[in-house]
Amino acid sequence: MLLYSSLSHKRELILSGKLDLLQNVKFFLENIEKNKNLNSFLFVNSRILEEAQQLLEKVNSGLKPGSLFGAVIAVKDVISVEGMPMTCGSKILENFHPIYDATVIKKLRDEDALIIGKLNCDEFAMGSSNENSAYGNVLNPVDQSRVPGGSSGGSAAAVAAGLCDVALGSDTGGSIRQPAAFCGVYGIKPTYSRVSRYGLTAFASSFDSIGPLAKNPEDCALVLDVISGYDARDSTSTNSEIPVKSEKICDNSKFRIGIPKEYFGDGLNSEIRESIKILVKKLKDAGNSVDEVSLPNTHLTIAAYYVLTTAEAASNLSRYDGVRYGKRSHEETSLGSMYAGTRSKGFGKEVKRRIMLGNYVLSGGYYDAYFNKAQKVRRLIKSDFSLVFKDYDLILTPVTPELPFKFGEMSDDPLSMYLGDIYTTSVNLAGLPAISIPAGESKDGLPLAVQFIAPEFEENKLFRIADMLQQL
Repeated sequence: MLLYSSLSHKRELILSGKLDLLQNVKFFLENIEKNKNLNSFLFVNSRILEEAQQLLEKVNSGLKPGSLFGAVIAVKDVISVEGMPMTCGSKILENFHPIYDATVIKKLRDEDALIIGKLNCDEFAMGSSNENSAYGNVLNPVDQSRVPGGSSGGSAAAVAAGLCDVALGSDTGGSIRQPAAFCGVYGIKPTYSRVSRYGLTAFASSFDSIGPLAKNPEDCALVLDVISGYDARDSTSTNSEIPVKSEKICDNSKFRIGIPKEYFGDGLNSEIRESIKILVKKLKDAGNSVDEVSLPNTHLTIAAYYVLTTAEAASNLSRYDGVRYGKRSHEETSLGSMYAGTRSKGFGKEVKRRIMLGNYVLSGGYYDAYFNKAQKVRRLIKSDFSLVFKDYDLILTPVTPELPFKFGEMSDDPLSMYLGDIYTTSVNLAGLPAISIPAGESKDGLPLAVQFIAPEFEENKLFRIADMLQQL
């Protein structure tokens, strides 16, 4: 049983001698073993007790403990951690071991966090259900007959099941927020460029973001504070040091909130719709203003997103050819057949589908009709948000159109699966920050959630509204 309410509280208890860090780590290791059937962990750090002992010795020697001292953090297996395997949920990278830490891992370690292991995910972060991992499905700890969401399903399940304090995920079109919603935890996708992507395996480079999942907004804010900031090794990272200001998330100021009418049409689950109505009333009663707004290009979001991300994925995944690293097919006699054999056997069905779509939209005669047009639509979608944010602090939407679905229900219908990303992909197209916040349970006990979207680099507003909702 965990005797602390947050990472800050845990740090205080360890430093005051009221919590034994080694016993705490053993608790997590035992819990991971007990919950092996969830399949959330692909690799557990066998040296974590030794590393915890080294942290204690550091403090006992008089050195100042970091802000994440003793935090037990698990990492989605698309992020490089030296000394641990990185498969990206794919057979093509089976037994691959990176030789360096991603920038986010280095920053966590610098603040005395402990990395407990690597988490299962959809192959190369492509999927919304965690049914695309080459290493088996992750089960939703709330209801094990249902998916945990994807692609960061292992991250959300690990947090929800109490297998770590916090998990890192990646979000290209909702891959932090959707599984957070399905598992009943908090998950934040930060502003694009706030967090370095160095060491993150690329899916779609102009969309990908790393962010935390946790059981409370305070921990999300603290971890995001640590991993944010400029990195010379990532040319897209911002060189403006804009703090998350996690210490000010309890600010009591009121918000002007917009609700886009385009997000509440047909296809939205009735219980999700009703939970948002109840939430809106509570927000208004607490003194916030909530108005209907319009994001007129919403209907173009899914098409633009899947044209652009598959194009970038086709380019990024071309490096997995069996020559430099990863699995190689040895049955073919020519270089070309070796490439084809390696990729055919190494990649799963969903990854192959997206590579083919990407190559199609980039091919001669289709580039202008699809890729170029989608780039223009991306600008229109970003402009829609900018216009709303001239008058409003935040935008409130559903996270998903449906509750967590059962395994196999949508796996044979990729278009329906893609349409399930309707409320999250626009955020990545526009490069904005957004958070998934738990909002109660359905009549069947399944998690309900809402999404708040903020202007660029205003994550502080997301944590303030999350804290307000906790109090309400």
